[in-house]
Amino acid sequence: MSETGGRAVWLLALGQTLVYAGSYYAFPALLPDLEAATGWTKSELALGPTLAFLVMAGLTPFTGRLVDRGLGGEMLVWLPGLVALGVAGLGLVGSLAGWLALWAVIGIAQAGSLYETCFAFLTRRLGTGARAAITRVTLVAGFAGTVAFPLGHWLGRALGGQGALIAFAGLVALVVPVNALAVRQLRRRERAGLVLAPTPPGTLQAALKKPAFWMIAASFMAVYLNHGILITYVLVLFADRGVEAGLAALAAAAIGPSQVAGRLILLAAGARVSTAQATIAALCSVVVAGALLWLAGAAPVLIFVFSLAQGAGLGLTSILRPVLIAEILGRQGFGAISGAAAVAPILASAAAPSVGAGLLTFGGPELVYAVCLALAGLGLALMLVLLARWRQETG
Repeated sequence: MSETGGRAVWLLALGQTLVYAGSYYAFPALLPDLEAATGWTKSELALGPTLAFLVMAGLTPFTGRLVDRGLGGEMLVWLPGLVALGVAGLGLVGSLAGWLALWAVIGIAQAGSLYETCFAFLTRRLGTGARAAITRVTLVAGFAGTVAFPLGHWLGRALGGQGALIAFAGLVALVVPVNALAVRQLRRRERAGLVLAPTPPGTLQAALKKPAFWMIAASFMAVYLNHGILITYVLVLFADRGVEAGLAALAAAAIGPSQVAGRLILLAAGARVSTAQATIAALCSVVVAGALLWLAGAAPVLIFVFSLAQGAGLGLTSILRPVLIAEILGRQGFGAISGAAAVAPILASAAAPSVGAGLLTFGGPELVYAVCLALAGLGLALMLVLLARWRQETG
């Protein structure tokens, strides 16, 4: 097997695409149809994903430690099955309490089946080859939104919001055999002695004492809150900009290919662009996207340019966040450190649906545009300070 994981990495990429499309993106893709099907408000519906993210935030440091102990493969194989059951249950539930309970189950399963676990698993097994492998995974998984939004638009009209969720659960169920094959192939490296040594005690505690850890967490927390609000209410915001439903779904679907485009540019640039330079470029792109969405009120066509900038910027952060953590804080104990650093952005994602609903209620779309632009600017400012300090410390 190659240093970057070969076919196994592409299989994991397919698995991540399906689990994100079928769970993470299913909610925003079906939000208008779910309102119609259940009679619940946006705020009530948003409590479900918010709860799932809160559960994820609480469990991700624990699942990171499990990866360091060699159990990442088991989580990647079996937990998508639990996600599928939870999503299918959402299509059948008739009460808000049941809706919330099922999202809590989904959150438990997502804590060990999404990017954090996948990237920690790859970093443990591929070492310095992990950046290329992570890039490949995100290249493919960037199409999750591209799959989910048009599919949700079609399934929602054909089956209703809850019926469409059952169909999305079928997508997630396919992840179990796909990931099983990938994990089996990657674990052949263990027999060749190509994995990291066990994590020494106190590694995470040492990382938590470093200001860089908290600056990384805070920067990405701001950016992920920005993105979580925008992606959850993207169809609502596009409608406010004067765009009809079909065109809005098309523009939302363009965010996925834009993520892939950004990652392809980074892959082509290779070593010519440092992690620090790429990170600043990614966060600048998110700032530009926020400005474009605000200006789209005067020129609705700008929603497509917004999708390009937002997708490219966030697409790069998916790769750069784990790489930045590894470069600045080290690869030893990466699973635990990365899991702990992920708590802040996961909490941001948890808060995003409810924060967005509150902003829409109290200030309308204009307040959403202003807050999201401010969050993007904050994330960029924190990262600039962090990287300046890092350059001084490393000479």
